[in-house]
Amino acid sequence: MGDRVEKAVACFREGFTCSQAILSTYGSELGLERTMALKAASVFGAGMGRLGEVCGAVTGALIVIGLKHGQTEVKDKETKEKAYALVRDFADRFRTREGTLLCRELLGCDLATPEGMATARQKGYFTERCPRFVREAAEILEDVL
Repeated sequence: MGDRVEKAVACFREGFTCSQAILSTYGSELGLERTMALKAASVFGAGMGRLGEVCGAVTGALIVIGLKHGQTEVKDKETKEKAYALVRDFADRFRTREGTLLCRELLGCDLATPEGMATARQKGYFTERCPRFVREAAEILEDVL
């Protein structure tokens, strides 16, 4: 378990977004080539393109759940429901640890504004808080998968 968790955190610390760190780490094991994972996840960082919505680490993890457990046939409602249940389980666990799924609430500032971005950089949120969210998302993902 620890290897993939540490790999995801290292990927984030390298400079990739939280969503890229999660999806590129886990996606390659599920048939998604790393470069494509990085591209696909690139727009989900900072709560979906700095909108402050759902944390990118969470979004990346949900895509991984879909890659592993997602529905591929319209009539396969059982698989769809199982995947949805895993998503709810993941979200509940992350929310229990952090209180929210929303980036702006996790960081306590709005990255969509210059002021919010300046606050996050000045206070070291990207080096202190965000790696923790990546780690937690990866740890929960390890258990959920």
